[in-house]
Amino acid sequence: MSIFGIGIDVIEVERIERLLEGYGGKFAEKVFTRTEREYCDAQSRPGLHYAARFSAKEAVAKAFGTGIGKDLEWLDMEVRRRSSGAPQLVLSGAGKRFAESQGIVEVLISLTHAKSYAAANAVAMTASL
Repeated sequence: MSIFGIGIDVIEVERIERLLEGYGGKFAEKVFTRTEREYCDAQSRPGLHYAARFSAKEAVAKAFGTGIGKDLEWLDMEVRRRSSGAPQLVLSGAGKRFAESQGIVEVLISLTHAKSYAAANAVAMTASL
């Protein structure tokens, strides 16, 4: 496999908590899938988990080199948990079509968070030629 692109992002958890409080469901529904919202809302500190997922989506957009827009929308990316607990990125819609058009076969992600910050990195991989 070869690297198509890498991305990293860090965000203040408080920023996401303010957006969730200020815009409530509208912000969450625009940025996070139903599955992501259910997972985050079930945690003792939802904002921390929302922030990590927000950061992961920003990191993927950087790895793709597209930003968030025509080729990759917020809801085209879903952060899931493998049975091991490791995060997994699942693409759909325009994001999946873009990945396929570029030969991207997998996007590896890593999440981390502390009291005040959440961060993520992403590595978009293509099949070796």
